[in-house]
Amino acid sequence: MKTSFVAIELRAHAPFTAFGTVTGIVVMAAFIQFHVPRDISAALFWLFHPLHVLASALVTTAMYRRHTGNGIWRAILVGYVGSIGIATLSDSLMPFVGEWLLDLPNRGVHPGFIEKWWLVNPLAAVGIALGFVVSSTHIPHAAHVLLSTWASLFHVLMALGTSVNVVQVILIAVFLFLAVWVPCCTSDIVFPLLWIDKKEETA
Repeated sequence: MKTSFVAIELRAHAPFTAFGTVTGIVVMAAFIQFHVPRDISAALFWLFHPLHVLASALVTTAMYRRHTGNGIWRAILVGYVGSIGIATLSDSLMPFVGEWLLDLPNRGVHPGFIEKWWLVNPLAAVGIALGFVVSSTHIPHAAHVLLSTWASLFHVLMALGTSVNVVQVILIAVFLFLAVWVPCCTSDIVFPLLWIDKKEETA
């Protein structure tokens, strides 16, 4: 897998990720303006994070299967690690770093595959199963990026206090973009291709 290919994919997905970030900031402004309770943000995080895992498992598995026709158990492993691992990084760990740097009052990590293992892990399994039958990854990837943006957003909104300043909004926007852009492209494109042997790639 060439570095130039990864750079091209990152550039191609940057505009859509930026659009997702803008929608996130608009939603955040509305939540702050109307004093939406923190419980609502928590409920929405636990909606979008599992859906993000489902989409990530689908796309990661489908990408791996598209480039190699064998290795069912390997495809399952790639789909699970690529979805659970990177969705946790994108939705929980990176937002938490931003929350910690901004010293937000209600910050927390919230790893979904542990806190709600009975919801997140089964949806990863469903996504992997769908990845065996879905051949195109373009539409699922677009959905994946948007779901990741909103999951990361509501993770941050859970951590907010009663007020937020302009500098915090700008920095949250930056963290939202980074939390989605690099991990999602890594999960959907880079990670599954790392598991493909060169002889499989050229076959």
